[in-house]
Amino acid sequence: MSKRVTVLMGGFSAEREVSLTSGAACARALAAAGYTVSTLDVPRDVRAIVAGIPKDTDVVFNALHGRFGEDGCIQGILDIMGVPYTHSGRLASALAMDKPMAKHVFASAGIPVAADALVDRDTYNAADPLPRPYVLKPFNEGSSVGVRIVHHGDNRQPFTAESWPYGSHAMAEEYIPGREVTVAVLGDRALGVTEICPAEGFYDYAAKYTEGKAVHVCPAQLPPGVAELAQDYAVRAHRALGCRGASRADFRLDDSDPERIRCVILEVNTQPGMTPLSLVPEQARAAGMTFEELVSWMVENAQCDD
Repeated sequence: MSKRVTVLMGGFSAEREVSLTSGAACARALAAAGYTVSTLDVPRDVRAIVAGIPKDTDVVFNALHGRFGEDGCIQGILDIMGVPYTHSGRLASALAMDKPMAKHVFASAGIPVAADALVDRDTYNAADPLPRPYVLKPFNEGSSVGVRIVHHGDNRQPFTAESWPYGSHAMAEEYIPGREVTVAVLGDRALGVTEICPAEGFYDYAAKYTEGKAVHVCPAQLPPGVAELAQDYAVRAHRALGCRGASRADFRLDDSDPERIRCVILEVNTQPGMTPLSLVPEQARAAGMTFEELVSWMVENAQCDD
């Protein structure tokens, strides 16, 4: 008999619409691969979540994105229920989603990180926390939600509850010039390297999910040794956080000195997008793996935390 898979999707984070698209694509592919599939648009009610996962579910495919879906919350519920699920467990998910904590983990593993400063509303409104240009990020959002780049000459936007609906703190981070690349990790191996070339600005939420807003070069055309270095860092970051299943590490390549290219990790996404424009399925295809094979691999390698 085929395994019964429940796909969790939607939810109530800022990335709800992306999750609905990811979940629908995964559900179709899993059904085509021969699994018995049901879906659940996850409500903000733990009792309804538990009731909405059929009792005969063998594996939960976690296609949620953003807070409460990839930060350890839903993983904890599934661990209590004893239902194996795709992607990382409680601790790895929580660490990766908390950007300052993740950077401590990366640095301890010998992976270069950008200089940063953690600010609250009063300190940010008083003065720039770092020399310009710098990047301002929420602590725990994904898909570049809320990310701003503060350039020379920009008026600094006041940091208020209205202008910054992501909590009372933020992380200011050194702006790394150069190219942006990403590496998918599946289990214990890197799939490849993709260069991301936004049509304008940076790789923000719109560029990630709007066709034509960015070009993906897969495999990336990089100087000798740089692709291997990025893949090594991605696997090391995956292991240092304790990830399992699929993850995706994002990097900036500072090539202002071509003789000494600096590869700086930005973050690890433990719930990579699974939309038609997403990067992990694209790298899997380049490595000879169909979308059906990719989601099937995720299901067959699903686990609970002990």
